[in-house]
Amino acid sequence: MLGIKQDALAIDLGDDWNQQKISLLEQKETIDTPLLQQVATALKIPVDAIQNFDEEQAVNVIANTYSFQDFKDNAVASGFSYQPSFNPIDKMVELYERMLQQQKEMINKLEKLIEKK
Repeated sequence: MLGIKQDALAIDLGDDWNQQKISLLEQKETIDTPLLQQVATALKIPVDAIQNFDEEQAVNVIANTYSFQDFKDNAVASGFSYQPSFNPIDKMVELYERMLQQQKEMINKLEKLIEKK
C-alpha cells in the first residue's frame, strides 16, 4: 500500500537484510516487538498501524482522502495521469547512492577478510 519495494525496505533495514528475507518476514503470522519497531521506523509509520492493520479500513481511508474531483482533475483522454508529489529521478538517485554505499562497504569487508588471510 505504501509502494515500497522489498529491496528498498531491505536497504533501509540494514546489511543483514535482503529481498528474500523481507518476503519471508511478510509471510509470518507474528513478529517480535523489536523487529516490528525496526520495520515501522523504516516504513515511517507507527507500530500500531502494523499491529492493528485492517485492509478494508485502509482502503476506506484512501478512498475518503481523495475525492472523485481529485481524480477527475487529473484525468486525461487515455485514462489517469499519475503526478507524484516527489521527483522520481531524485528517488532513483537516492536509491542508487545507497546501493553504491552498500557495495563500497561490502568491498571494504572483503578486503579486510583478504588481509586477515
